[in-house]
Amino acid sequence: MTLIPDTLTPGILTPEAPEAPGPASGAADPKVQLLLPEGWFTLCDLSALLPGRGVAALLPDGRQAALFRDRSGRLYAIDNRDPFTGAAVLSRGLTGADRGRPYVASPLLKQRFDLTSGQCLDDETVRVAAYEVRAR
Repeated sequence: MTLIPDTLTPGILTPEAPEAPGPASGAADPKVQLLLPEGWFTLCDLSALLPGRGVAALLPDGRQAALFRDRSGRLYAIDNRDPFTGAAVLSRGLTGADRGRPYVASPLLKQRFDLTSGQCLDDETVRVAAYEVRAR
């Protein structure tokens, strides 16, 4: 599946066309996939993720995931919805690390969310969904 920026919602990736059945032709860029209850879901080419920057992706059920690639190439995916404001903005947050834990800070109220677990580092009672992610 090829994803393009959604012109109605800047920063959101949406499908351009359904994924073609059968083997891909030519040398393809690895695909970023999330593990959902239904199985692995292909989101985009790995090259679409810039190190240190997030991107939002639309999931089949209408929710959004925030995808991140760090400078060492590790991939992370968490829910894009900020639980403190309800806005889908975590993909636009600043990334960093606290005691070796990678996080994204919400661009609105600055709460930090662990990119591996979804746990809020500033309020232990709050967490967002974290997804298993891979590039294949």
